[in-house]
Amino acid sequence: MNEQELRVIARTIIDDNLYMTLGTADEAGRPWVSPVYYAFAGYEEFFWVSSPDATHSRNLTGRPEISIVIFDSRVPINTGQGVYMSAVAGELPSDDLDRGIGIFSRRGEAHGASPWTRQDISPPARHRLYRAIASEHFVLDPQDRRTPVSFE
Repeated sequence: MNEQELRVIARTIIDDNLYMTLGTADEAGRPWVSPVYYAFAGYEEFFWVSSPDATHSRNLTGRPEISIVIFDSRVPINTGQGVYMSAVAGELPSDDLDRGIGIFSRRGEAHGASPWTRQDISPPARHRLYRAIASEHFVLDPQDRRTPVSFE
């Protein structure tokens, strides 16, 4: 498979799925994984809302480096594909909240959710908006080798 074919696979997986799995670790290195509903911009920015008290959210304050995998768990055995990413993540800064909540809300509404507003993600609300910026994307080629994919 060439890079263009792998890029199409990666885009399709990101476009077609609703949840990604975040891999975080606390300051001592203890791993934690969490599924979260996501929205994205440009295949490199991924947004989700979570409680700041959630384990994965607390982990980001001390260790912002994360891994992400997006895959469809409903496909038959030995037919699945996934997109694996390395990223840096954290709570979205206030100067980018309007853009970020717009991206997140539009995708959520397309999937039947109610609109999200700045009030839904600002204190004293229960949730905050988070963003991961992916620095590397990988898919598995037909020989199960991890192959880098670029969206540039």
